[in-house]
Amino acid sequence: MDQKELQQEISRLKKSQRRLTLYCAGATIIALSGILMGSMSNRDARFDVIDAERINIKEPDGTIRMTISNRSRFPGAFIKNKEIKHPRPVAGMLFFNDEGTENGGLIFNGALEKAGKPSSGLSLTFDRYQQDQQMQLLGVDDGGKHFAGLTFNDVADGLDRPVFSEKDTRLSEQGDYAITKRVFLGKSPSKNSVLRLLDGDGKARLELKVTKAGQAEIVFLDEEGNPAKVISGEQ
Repeated sequence: MDQKELQQEISRLKKSQRRLTLYCAGATIIALSGILMGSMSNRDARFDVIDAERINIKEPDGTIRMTISNRSRFPGAFIKNKEIKHPRPVAGMLFFNDEGTENGGLIFNGALEKAGKPSSGLSLTFDRYQQDQQMQLLGVDDGGKHFAGLTFNDVADGLDRPVFSEKDTRLSEQGDYAITKRVFLGKSPSKNSVLRLLDGDGKARLELKVTKAGQAEIVFLDEEGNPAKVISGEQ
């Protein structure tokens, strides 16, 4: 092979190499595109176990709808999708309405105190719009005493008095609270089964109760909370 033929062969090999390089690059791009398009079109996934400190469930536009969190990462209060500092030493789950405002949750804690007595609680609440809980299922064990029950509350109008607003804070400091307990049904710290009805000022006025020993009573209470009339099952 003379020098001219050698140069022609080298030129032919260079052209073949360039075609091979372009082919490989094209094939790689097509393959990557297929993988990416496949991952974008199918986002469902299945996991046997997920370990996480906090999970936020959000709408496509970023509005928060639910949070599951441990104690260390438990969120503050959310109003209109904005978080407000509100420390709560609990773990649990919070629910948010269509606007990203908290409207209930399930929270819990519990541990032994230094004195060796349990201090624990669990609360499931349902809030009024832009306000606090109008219904609460609560169980508490504190310092040797424990109670559990369902409570219904009168709650301020969240449009007129939104929780964490300047008006809400000012009125609360003046003793005009946004929540007034109206009904309690459960087990009292004295281990009585109780249905307690309260007036608009949060004062108990009527109790239907059964003691641990089995004594049944209907108790009418005056404005000071003193029994005005008692009807017992023995009468």
